[in-house]
Amino acid sequence: MALYRRIRELREDYDKKQSEIADYLQTTAQYYGKYESGEREIPFSRAIMLADYYDVSLDYLANRTNDSSNVHYGFTDDECKVASLYRILSERNKGKVELFIEQLLRHQSKNNK
Repeated sequence: MALYRRIRELREDYDKKQSEIADYLQTTAQYYGKYESGEREIPFSRAIMLADYYDVSLDYLANRTNDSSNVHYGFTDDECKVASLYRILSERNKGKVELFIEQLLRHQSKNNK
């Protein structure tokens, strides 16, 4: 049951409503509320989404540690922020971001010559 208490605490710490988190998870507020109360098991894919959203580890969500820091594998905080924002984009918008980055790199390459 610790997992359910922890996701509620995180949501409250971030001043979010159940409906906001439910939207992010692409479910209903009622269904999400059942995750927080322990009435429903959280699918692993949604647990990952929550860990990404709150920038915590799955171990923290599962109450296996009290260290809320997420391992970033050598990425800077800015790089992690960009990756987190990228994850919540639609597939179409992810494609737009990738094209924009390619354009920026070409422009940068021309300016460095």
